[in-house]
Amino acid sequence: MTPPAPLLAIDGLSRRFGALAALNSVSLTIESRERRAVIGPNGAGKTTLFNVITGQLVPSAGRLDFAGQSLAGLPPHAVARRGISRSFQRTNLFSRLTVIENLRLAAGADGRGSYNLLGRGAGRRAAQLRRAAEAADAVDLSGRLGDAAGSLSYGEQRQLEVGVALATRPALLLLDEPTAGMSPEETLRMTRMIEGLPREVTLLIIEHDMDVVASLADRVTVLHYGEVLTEGTFEEVKADPRVYDVYLGAV
Repeated sequence: MTPPAPLLAIDGLSRRFGALAALNSVSLTIESRERRAVIGPNGAGKTTLFNVITGQLVPSAGRLDFAGQSLAGLPPHAVARRGISRSFQRTNLFSRLTVIENLRLAAGADGRGSYNLLGRGAGRRAAQLRRAAEAADAVDLSGRLGDAAGSLSYGEQRQLEVGVALATRPALLLLDEPTAGMSPEETLRMTRMIEGLPREVTLLIIEHDMDVVASLADRVTVLHYGEVLTEGTFEEVKADPRVYDVYLGAV
């Protein structure tokens, strides 16, 4: 029996900014339901990789396939409709809207269909609200549905950002430093929340906290100067002296 194709297949992916190669012939594959962490020093190309995958940047070379179809050159909204969503390093919410309104807006921007702000029709609006409530439950914000997003703590706002991404029903969710700037208590809460997300959602995570990586990642890819240095389980990567020299020794 032929094994299933990987959910995300990247082959020889490069992105240049003039003479600078932010990504240089990066290749990696991510299976459905996998939880993959991408680590590496600042400037390694991690966020550039996310920006290319999600259509914010056009690759200079290489292949980028999702569920067997090419993503190369697609704009962000078309990538989202294929089933890819992401969070960012900085919060990106409607601060004056409530938690449930933020989530319903995301549910209305269905990654598989057209955007409908007003949710015309009782059935469609009810479906959006159900999806929003499910996302709130997944990110532990069911008790804050009526609160303005701007009134949430920093950690809760980061949780809401993940919920907004989940409300679009992604097959692949990209999380860019989800615990950045958090207290130890907030980091633990976020880690447990991500651990509890449904396995049907494949995760690709950029993270600098190695305890978080160890808790969440099935496999780890290490980027260095825009190239894949190595990949494997967390223990395999941690034991690689090259990884210690270029990254872990400085963390």
